[in-house]
Amino acid sequence: MLNYQGAVFRPPSEANSLILQATLGCSWNRCTFCAMYREKKFSVRKIDELKAEIDSVARDFSAPRKVFLADGDALMAKASFLAELCDYLNATWPDLQRITCYASPQALAVRKVEEMAMLREKKLTQYYLGIESGNDQVLSDLDKGVDGDEMIRVALRAHEAGVKLSTMILLGAGGHALSRQHAIDSARVVSAINPRFVSTLVMTPTENTPLFDADLRGEVDHLSPIELAAELREFVDHLDVDGCIFRSNHASNYLTLAGTFPKDKDALLDVLNRVLADPSNAAFRPEWMRAL
Repeated sequence: MLNYQGAVFRPPSEANSLILQATLGCSWNRCTFCAMYREKKFSVRKIDELKAEIDSVARDFSAPRKVFLADGDALMAKASFLAELCDYLNATWPDLQRITCYASPQALAVRKVEEMAMLREKKLTQYYLGIESGNDQVLSDLDKGVDGDEMIRVALRAHEAGVKLSTMILLGAGGHALSRQHAIDSARVVSAINPRFVSTLVMTPTENTPLFDADLRGEVDHLSPIELAAELREFVDHLDVDGCIFRSNHASNYLTLAGTFPKDKDALLDVLNRVLADPSNAAFRPEWMRAL
């Protein structure tokens, strides 16, 4: 059976995937808002243990269509390790559709384009990248370890390898002072990357993070739902991508929107314009229904 160590997390779109804990923790693990891997030290699991877990799943369950490689930064493992793991997954389940993982900007900087292309041939075809912001001050405050231009550079290396990217932006991360610039700069970075998917989340303090501690001290500048809608409108208005699927359906969001750019851009702006013109009729998610 699967031998999970500690809490295990996955993107919402991997709800029906086999979650295989190829690595433990996150190699960066410094983002001020993220509590997911605070209790773990990053390490790569033994390949023989993982093969045994795969064998156990193959014996006891039907074949999965998708596999997600946890924990937070599996792409930081050596390419040879990932290649052997992908080969074993494909040999066990020849009809496997895809393998995915989280990818930090640091991992994208380390992995060679040729390595990522080789792994893509072994069905590791999509990475989840937390961009969070395109604004350099916000990225510094979040301790992402890169600025906006570096985020673009490393993400385009994945594109060069033919890998799809699913990216995330944190609404509200710049507070009131940087709200508009955070939206505009985030749209610039996402537009330059042109990912297959882009989602928005709302920055939400969670326990065991520097952000949570700052919030307890009254130092976090929260935006209201209507202010977040205005920030989202600015982001959507400046977004210039082609064939990109947009979602704001994560549970942290107050507004649930979906569309494909560029064809749905005007319709999304129309919805946001109506929300801003008459907030009383906006279908904001109640606070008790929001979560990370």
